[in-house]
Amino acid sequence: MKTVREIMSAEVTTLGRNDTLQLAQDIMTLGRVRHFPVLEDGEVVGVMSQRDLYKASLGSVMKYGEKAQREFLDTIAVKEVMHYPPVTTTPQASVKEAAELMLGEKIGCLPVIDGEELVGIVTETDMLKLVAEMD
Repeated sequence: MKTVREIMSAEVTTLGRNDTLQLAQDIMTLGRVRHFPVLEDGEVVGVMSQRDLYKASLGSVMKYGEKAQREFLDTIAVKEVMHYPPVTTTPQASVKEAAELMLGEKIGCLPVIDGEELVGIVTETDMLKLVAEMD
């Protein structure tokens, strides 16, 4: 049985609690990242997704131009829209357990924690790649 360690991405793009939504949007646009573990003093304290960003900005910025949108997003901190507490998994967990947790919680990613340390992230895309590789 495959473990989370075998399918997770070890390189994780993170945000701080006090980073702005504009920074998150810029990273999402440039780096094609959709999920961010949110760190404080090296510890995962939340998770923010592309969907959270859209929900936070949609109603407020639809009537603004791009410059006003950027200014608005610069006023909101990640901690105001992140999911707390974070739902996480461990590298030793089975992929089946991780998939069931993601389905049960209706979430698209799980930060992977070893002790207190963030060591990776497993996403819906990682799960789909695994299924696509099956014979």
